[in-house]
This record gives sequence, structure tokens and C-alpha cells, in this order.
Amino acid sequence: MASLRFFVCFFLLCASSLTLVYSRSPPKNHVALFILGDSLFDPGNNNYINTIARANYWPYGETFFKYPTGRFSDGRIIPDFIAEYANLPLIPPYLQPGNHQFIYGVNFASDGAGALAESNQGLVIDLKTQLSNFKNVTKLLGKKLGDAQAKTLFSKAVYLINIGGNDYMSPFTTNSSVLQSLSKEEYAGMVIGNLTDTIKEIYKKGGRKFGLLNLGPLGCAPIMKVFVPGNTGSCFEEATELAKVHNAALSKALQELKIKLEGFKYAKHDFNISSSERLNNPEKYGFKEAEIACCGSGPYRGIFSCGGKRGVTDYELCADPSEYLFFDASHISDKANKQIAELMWRGTPNITGPYNLEALFEA
Repeated sequence: MASLRFFVCFFLLCASSLTLVYSRSPPKNHVALFILGDSLFDPGNNNYINTIARANYWPYGETFFKYPTGRFSDGRIIPDFIAEYANLPLIPPYLQPGNHQFIYGVNFASDGAGALAESNQGLVIDLKTQLSNFKNVTKLLGKKLGDAQAKTLFSKAVYLINIGGNDYMSPFTTNSSVLQSLSKEEYAGMVIGNLTDTIKEIYKKGGRKFGLLNLGPLGCAPIMKVFVPGNTGSCFEEATELAKVHNAALSKALQELKIKLEGFKYAKHDFNISSSERLNNPEKYGFKEAEIACCGSGPYRGIFSCGGKRGVTDYELCADPSEYLFFDASHISDKANKQIAELMWRGTPNITGPYNLEALFEA
């Protein structure tokens, strides 16, 4: 018994020593994961700001974590699966209290955030502020690891970004008049301009490998279908058309960055294709319901009332979220997040290209 206790203590001592060493000097082939974006990627940053845009209450988190974490899902979100595939721990929210080492990476995403500061202003951490937070992390890691090791870490890291959906949805959900004064192309140009400026700033700090999603058919989310007169089941085409303009501009911008920025590599997942396939053929992907959200109220459960904490207290909750493409009015379920993450990780060029994320982590 004494020898067993000695072995356990010795093992724990060695493990703690390795942790201390690792916190000062990452392994040679270590690849960190830094994440910026909106609710599709937010692991709970909004828990720590003054906003109603939170998911830190039941039933969020019910199927995997068994408690609410701040993720807008019944379980995990896309970055959680990507971290798992890359043999990394769950990447924590930047604002989560604690002594973060940041060597695995950190997540800056915020529910409701847009590339434009005006999108849900005052309720979210916009893209510009997320970039500022990333720059703070570069300074902290520079001091902790030394400039040379920090530079290596940032050059090998993968930067996962998803932004734009809220920029195109908020004009409809907040009665903004911005789209009346600009063409679709002009508005998308502003969104893409802020996104590419962010990529360029990360590139200046050493970033070379980027993973991005284009936008899905925004008008087919339950929250947007509510805007269709008569609740006919049709998608709200005006929002979907904006997403198409955005997607074309994003593809062009990424191709230009690849030409202008030496060593720039990217994996762009066609979220429009993968979402549309599941909306049109849910049974093929293991879903029984793609029109109605699992949690919410009103037509298609498209009123954002899941959990009863956002003004509307009454809501409906399905028995099995894995049967639903959408968990709430605008966010997909744990099961759907896993499917998209798998496509981003190993997807073929027609769905995720020119690289997939697995290739980026190995590059």
C-alpha cells in the first residue's frame, strides 16, 4: 500500500512538473487555436458582459454538459469539436475568470457580434474589440514565452473565424434603416472590409492559417421565417439574398489575400451548401425536423424565447434535440454542429477548400 501511494504521488508530481514546463514552453509541434466570431462560436464570453444575449440558463447545455455553459446549443458548438479533432482541450472564453495560460489558444467570440460595430451595439463584443483582445493575448504570451517562442506559436496557430450573419439579420430584427441607404453590394463590402482588415492585423502578429465559414441561407432560420407574411413555411428571401452577396464577396476577398499575403493559407467551409442540404433533406442526415426549432415559441418556434429569459417567458421544448436541425430560433443543435465541424475538418474541396482544417493543423 505504501509503495502504491508512493507511485501515485510520484506520477502526480511528474504530471504537474510537465504541466509547469509546458506552460512555459509549448512542445515543438504544438498548434494553438484562436477563435473569433459570433454565437456559432461563442463558448460563453457573453456570460461576463452586461447583455441579454446570453445562454447561461436551462435548457442550454442540457444534452452534453448537463448544465448551461453560455453556448447557444443543447451541447457543444463547432470550435469544441475542432479542438477535439486537433487533440486540444476545450478552448476557454477569453473573459472567463482564471489564470489562463493561453498556449492552447483562446476564444474571443460573442453572441450577436458582427463585423460592423453598429450590429447589436452595446450588447456584444464586436469584431474590432475581439481583435483588440487578441492583441492583448499576443503581448501576454510574448512576456511569458519570450518573443521568439511566441512568434512561433502564432505562426503555427490556426485562426477560426465566423462573422457576418448578425450584420445581415440585425437590420430586420431591429428595424434598422441602413439597408435603405446602401445597395446590397455596398453593405456587404463594409462587412467584408472589416473582416479582411481583421485577418490582416492577425497576419501582422504572425497568423498564417485561417479557417472560415461563409453564410448559410439566413432566411431559412426559424427566427427569420417569422417575417414571411402568412407563415407559409417559406424562407425570408431578402436575408438569404444578402447572404449570397456576402458569400461571393468573401470568396473574392480570400483569393485576393492569398495573392497579397505571403504564406497565407485558408480553409473556407461552404456553410450555405452544408446547411441547404440538411434543410432540404433532413432525414438523410439523421434529423426528423428542419423547419421548426427544438426550443422556442410561436411559428416554427422562431420567437427567441428558449429558456424564458429574453422577455417572453413561455416556450416549448422538444423531447430530443438530436432530432432537430435547429435547437433554438437561430442556432443549430449539438448534432448539427458536429456534422459541420466534421466537414470543416476533413471536407473535400467542394465543401471546404482549398485546405481543410486537418490539413491546416498539419501545415
